[in-house]
Formats: sequence, structure tokens, C-alpha cells
Amino acid sequence: MSPTGYPWPIETARLDNGLRVVVSEDRTAPVVAVNIWYDVGSRHEPDGQTGFAHLFEHLMFEGSEHVAKTEHMRLVQGAGGSLNATTNPDRTNYFETVPAEHLELALWLEADRMGGLVPALTQQTLDNQREVVKNERRQRYDNVPYGDAWLRLLPLLYPPGHPYHHATIGSMADLNAADLPTFAAFHTTYYAPNNAVLSVVGDVVPADVFALAEKYFGGLPSRPDIPPAPDGTRPAPPTGPVREDVVGDVPAPRIYLAHRTHAFGSPGYDAVTVLATILGTGRGSRLYQRLADGARLAQPDYVSAYGVDLAHAPAPLIVTATARDGVAAADLEAGLAEVVDGLAGGVGQEELDRAKALLATAWWRQVSTVAGRADVLSRYATQFGDPARAGERLPAWQAVTLDAVAEVAAELHPSRRVTLSYLTEEKPA
Repeated sequence: MSPTGYPWPIETARLDNGLRVVVSEDRTAPVVAVNIWYDVGSRHEPDGQTGFAHLFEHLMFEGSEHVAKTEHMRLVQGAGGSLNATTNPDRTNYFETVPAEHLELALWLEADRMGGLVPALTQQTLDNQREVVKNERRQRYDNVPYGDAWLRLLPLLYPPGHPYHHATIGSMADLNAADLPTFAAFHTTYYAPNNAVLSVVGDVVPADVFALAEKYFGGLPSRPDIPPAPDGTRPAPPTGPVREDVVGDVPAPRIYLAHRTHAFGSPGYDAVTVLATILGTGRGSRLYQRLADGARLAQPDYVSAYGVDLAHAPAPLIVTATARDGVAAADLEAGLAEVVDGLAGGVGQEELDRAKALLATAWWRQVSTVAGRADVLSRYATQFGDPARAGERLPAWQAVTLDAVAEVAAELHPSRRVTLSYLTEEKPA
């Protein structure tokens, strides 16, 4: 076990072009997970280029210099593997899990699209994927009840110009306005080996992985002038409570209460994570006990509290509930605020112990697979400079005290609260 408590071996290397390679050997099954994090997300996007990071999540599957369109997916799945990618404000990640004998295939594919996407990028491919993203926005955000909540909450939480002000889906106007050279320049700028972490976990020999990484990635040039992301660590605090009321075609009123708290990875955010679990995870949570089961204001399946794990600015804590039939939005909001404000009166030891047990279960569930571990290692290498720091997270949650929970609970003051309400009435209450 590593000194930080991570129970699997970790070996690291850095290629001459700056690519960081993390390997964790685990011979329990003949599979291997390949995971690559690029330090580019929506927080890096310049004005006029919102949505670019997410669009490239799509474009990276559309062919590269030596891999035909759709071939990347066909080769991985044909080898018995699975694959996907995601984008968030802080990063874009790409990952596949394959039988161990196909590790070299996975590394070759990732290297080819890191260094060879731009030569294969055509106007037709770009236009096609722009339409895919538009459809995604319609299906996930615009045409779903409450679907645009995240698009509304971010501008309420973070002022214009802040790197977290806009969502990863971006502006359709920005995506439509940009031409092929602009998109190609974005890839060339950020998809560089010195802006990436490659993690490989599973039935491998570390020395073999490092040799293969050198073989396939070593010839890719570094990018010396990658622009830093805008600084989001000191946003101006709101001068007062902020709210938005949305009247729309929703089946029932829903309320979101949100606060900016602490950055992911900080002791304050560890306490926020424990607090959110006390507040909104499971039938034993305060929200369920008091709003769904007690006062019967909220639908049992639609009460929750969660932190959004953003690492480069005060991250949000979001508390939400959906009204039962016949319950007015104003009554639900008052009940939700009462539960949140009541945290300032303290929580009990039993609540704290329950939250820690739930977080421990969630943590071990995440790292129980080679894919989960590879993603965790990439995250900590990218955001904190050391993959072994992944072992700090669970001990940090377990070390949170009642006093620490009370301290962050006191920060959830109504004067600093963002409220987003979805109403079925013709006029806001």
C-alpha cells in the first residue's frame, strides 16, 4: 500500500515531449484500462469558442491520420473492448478497456488521434458533428423538463468572464460561427503530449507500458505555448441572494438552492462532500426524512444534494427537490430552505458516521474496476500533479469532524444563496 493509502502499486514516467505516463499493475484479471486526460475543458475556452472542448470529444472518434472514420470504435469493440469519452469544465478524457493482449492497439489508436486528427479533419466531418452536438443539446437540455437547469445555474453562480460561467455544451452560435482552421488550431493548441496524462491499469508490466508509450507517443511534438486557463480562484462574491424563476412546461414545481463553496481537493470541499451526503443521499438523509417522508412536500425520488467536483474555483453545492402533487412551489422552497438553514444548528454523530460509510462504499465502488482506477489516477496526476494523491480522498472524508461540517454549514447563508425555481403557474410566486 502506498504511503497515502492507495492500495495498488503506482509507477510513473514522463516522456521527453512532456507526456506523463501512469501505470498501476493488477494481475487479477486479463484486462487493461487505458485512460487519457487532456487538460482542456470548457474553462479553457476563449471568448467566441464556447463548446469547442465538447465538440472535440465527438470529433476524436471521427477518424485520424491512419484511422478511418468510425474505425477507432470498430477496432476497440472488435477486440472485445469498450470505450467512451466525457468533457467537463476542467478536462476532456478518453478511455477504453480491452483484453490485455490488445493494449498496444489501444495505445496506437490514442496516439494517432492525439497527433493525427487535424490532417484527417474535413469540413464534412466538422459540419456533421456540429449537427450531432445541436441534437444533443435539444435532447438533453432544451426539450426535457428541467433540462436547462445547469445552463441556468452556472451563470447565476459565476459572473460573466469567469471560466465556469458557461456549460460545456457551449453556444450554438459560437460553434456555427467558427471555421475549420479555427477548430484545427484549438486541437493543435491543447491536444499535445505535454498537456495530457496517460494512465494504464490492469494486467500489464510497467516497463512494457513505458516502452509502448515511447513507441507510439514519443515522436509527437510538445506544445510550448499552451495558454493557461483563466484564473477562477477568486470570483467576486455575490452582493446578495440571486434567483431566477422559470415558468414552463414542467410536470411539477422544482427548486434548486445552490452555493459556491470550496474547490475540489481542499479540506473545505471534503467537509462539503460529507455535508451533502448527510443532506441528500438515501432514505436516511435529512431531505428525504423531512421533506419526502415527513412533511410530504417533495417527491421521494427527487430530493438530492451534491457537490460538483470542480477543482479550480469555489465549487457549487446544489440542493434540489421536486414538489408532490398539489404542493405549491413557495411551500417546497420554504421547506427546502428550512432544512438547509437547519444545518447550522449542527449534525449528529450518527449522521456523520452514516455519511462516511456511504462515501466509503462509493469510493470503493469507483476504484473496484481497472477503468475506475485509471480515471482516478489520471485525475490526480492532471489536477494535483501526483496520481498517488488519489489515496488521500477517502482518508480525508473519514477525517472530517462535526466541527468541520458545522463550519461549512454556516457558510450556506441565505444572503449568498442562488435559487432557481421551475414553476407551473402562469406567474412566479
